[in-house]
Amino acid sequence: MSPELSRALRRDLVAGLCVAGLLLPEAVAYAGLAQVPVAHALTACLLGLLVYACCGGSRFAIVAPTSSSASLAAAAALSIPAAGALAPGYGAALTALVLLAGAILLLLAWGRQGQLSGFVSRPVLRGFAFALAISIVIKQLPDALGLAPQPGADPLRLLLHLGSHLQQLHLPSVGVALSAALGLALLRRWPQLPASLLVIVLAIAAARGLDLRGLGVHEVGALARPDFRPVWPQLSADEWLRAGELAFGLVVLIFSESWGSVRTFALRHGERPDANRELAALGLANIASALLQGLPVGAGFSATAANEAAGAKSRWAGAFAMLAIVLALWLALPALHLLPRPVLAVAVISALWHSLSPRPLLAMWRLDRDRWLIVAAVLAVLLLGVLHGMLTAIALSLIGALRRFSQPVVHELAQLDETRNYVVRDEHPEALVRPGLLILRPEEPLFFASAERVVAEVLTRVQQRRASAEALHAVVLSLEESGDLDVTALECLLELRQRLRQAGCELLLARVKEPVRELLARCDPQGLGRAEAMFWSVADAAELGRAA
Repeated sequence: MSPELSRALRRDLVAGLCVAGLLLPEAVAYAGLAQVPVAHALTACLLGLLVYACCGGSRFAIVAPTSSSASLAAAAALSIPAAGALAPGYGAALTALVLLAGAILLLLAWGRQGQLSGFVSRPVLRGFAFALAISIVIKQLPDALGLAPQPGADPLRLLLHLGSHLQQLHLPSVGVALSAALGLALLRRWPQLPASLLVIVLAIAAARGLDLRGLGVHEVGALARPDFRPVWPQLSADEWLRAGELAFGLVVLIFSESWGSVRTFALRHGERPDANRELAALGLANIASALLQGLPVGAGFSATAANEAAGAKSRWAGAFAMLAIVLALWLALPALHLLPRPVLAVAVISALWHSLSPRPLLAMWRLDRDRWLIVAAVLAVLLLGVLHGMLTAIALSLIGALRRFSQPVVHELAQLDETRNYVVRDEHPEALVRPGLLILRPEEPLFFASAERVVAEVLTRVQQRRASAEALHAVVLSLEESGDLDVTALECLLELRQRLRQAGCELLLARVKEPVRELLARCDPQGLGRAEAMFWSVADAAELGRAA
């Protein structure tokens, strides 16, 4: 073995141990978020690491259960009739959701739909992640403070409840939580050390040596080993359809979160990740997890950041993390029941600490763009819960896109001096306007939501020009933003040509792309599909328009 390879493997081994120390407490906590036995989260953790190490593309990504996917999957499963109020069918509903999400991810990879990563706008996604981190941290506070849990309470009600019961704080639990937080803060100065793992080991030793249970500090309790037993969800046809509907929200969350983590660290190191390969790896990992009763998995930012900070050199780091977890389950699982719950709560809060920073939201806010999307996404999660908050986030992104596309801006172009360059007339008042010629450019693609408005705006501009007693011979429409046309846009263009011809005016198209040319040539060969009506440049179209 070469010295370089030996050093790289050592770095991967250290990174794997750091990641394993983070994933073990997270698995216990995220099982609680998903309301399933810890064995389900551990199964997902092991399978996610194994599948991604074999199929993934990023050397830093750590695929395992995440707080957001566990919370959303639980909320979605509870909305399926068979699983309501944690009925016996809850496990089957959760498994079906994860299985369908994995299948959808694989189908998207097969269809080369890696652009799904942009399906939810970044302001909405960051607002959702910020609010979700707040809600999860609030739900950890009863354990950290030694107060009685409030199952089913939304974050705001739980926060009010905690505020009114501060006199009931359990001081030994608070002391244990503060000690764990201090230990994590000190150990994070050395990224190569598995901070969470060391704090957990020390907490278990303290629980045994100081009899923290005797002081009233609650422990995690006995944990069962994963049995890796294959299952197939037994649901009715209607319940499968309902699960399929909800799985799309889970897919968007898993891939948006994972792709954000993968791309962030790839760009930092000058690498180019393949979105379709990541889709396939995530799909296979979730299918494998579902078939063995695991939780949904994705590339969470905290574990991925810990892997990169610890110096990972390849995907072997994830494989070493899996082996370390297997070894811990084999040798130390019985001792984990001594882990104090306040320490577990602090470990979860620490893992989410990056998501609690308002800095990315404030940076977006200062740009004075999409502010309402950020506020609405945060409020949706805090007021409506995880599932409806995520669905609202997706709806907000779609509404924002449709609002933008359905209110298109149409600019008039004019010639810059005697060159072949045509610029926006309002921004360049010195530009030349040719008599009898109107040149317009829609700033958005023509499709069903924008085409009719663009046509109406073109006709309004024509009427305004004629109201000034100017004879108008031709209208040039620049289609540089339209890579293709749907049926609505095509029909609107044909209708526009007909109305302009009735008014004695010719319609010419500039900067027409190949798919649009082929479509017009096939559907309107004697009209807009003629070679004399389509041009590669605005200047060429303007020359013919002036001669018309």
